Amino acid sequence: MTGLTATLRVRREEFALDVEFSVPAGGVLGVIGPNGAGKSTLLLAIAGAIELEGGAVSIDGVALDAEPERRGVGVVFQDALLFPHLTVLDNVAFGPRERGQTRPAARSLARSWLDRLGIAPLAHRRPGGLSGGEAQRVALARALAVAPSLLLLDEPLAALDVEVRDAVRADLAAHVRAFGGVTVVVAHDREDVAALAEQVLVIEGGRVVQRGTLAELTADPATEFVRRFTAGTSPSFPPSGSA
Repeated sequence: MTGLTATLRVRREEFALDVEFSVPAGGVLGVIGPNGAGKSTLLLAIAGAIELEGGAVSIDGVALDAEPERRGVGVVFQDALLFPHLTVLDNVAFGPRERGQTRPAARSLARSWLDRLGIAPLAHRRPGGLSGGEAQRVALARALAVAPSLLLLDEPLAALDVEVRDAVRADLAAHVRAFGGVTVVVAHDREDVAALAEQVLVIEGGRVVQRGTLAELTADPATEFVRRFTAGTSPSFPPSGSA
C-alpha cells in the first residue's frame, strides 16, 4: 500500500495548475490556499472531471485513469448535491447500484452506512426535508458506500451553520480517521484543517508553496497567506485564476 501519488498539470485560458504531491496509505492531506489558487481544480483533476495536460494519478501504484464514475473515488462537496427525487436511502444506494450491485444489496449496504453515521432514521426522507448537517452526513455516507480507495472532500463544512458545524466536524473527523484509504480535503477554516488533516499542502497561484503539519506551518509560514491562516484570521486575496 503506497497511497496516492499525483502529478497534475492543468492549463486554462488564464490559469495553470502545476503540482506534484503524495499521500501515504491511510493519510489525510489538507489543501489550503487563497481564492483562485487552484484547490478545487486539484480535486477535480484527481477525480477525472478535468482533463490533464500532463501528469498522472495513481493509487497504490495503479494508474487512476478510468472514467470518473469508475475510479472508485468518493467525493463530498460544499453543497451536498443529493438527488432531490430520491430518498436518503436511495441516494446512498445509488453508487453501489451504478457499480453493478442489485437493488436489495445496494440498499442493504446503504442502510449499514446510515447506521454507522447515526442517520438511519432519515432513510425514507427526501433531501428537501434535511437540515444542512443532515445533508452533509448523507453525502458522506453516499461517498463511503462505494468503498472508495480515495476520498475527496471539497469544503465539506463551509455551508453549515455555526450551530451544527462543530458536531458535523467531529463526526467527519472520526470517520476520516477510520477510513482506510487516502483522504484529500480542501478547507478554508483553520479549525477544519486542525481537526481533519495530518499534513497540509499550501497552493498559491497553481503552485505548491509549502507543505507540513499545521504546527510546522504555524512556526515557519512561507507566505503572508500561510501566516494569516495559521493565526486564525480569514485571509482574503483577489482570485488569480480558478478556485
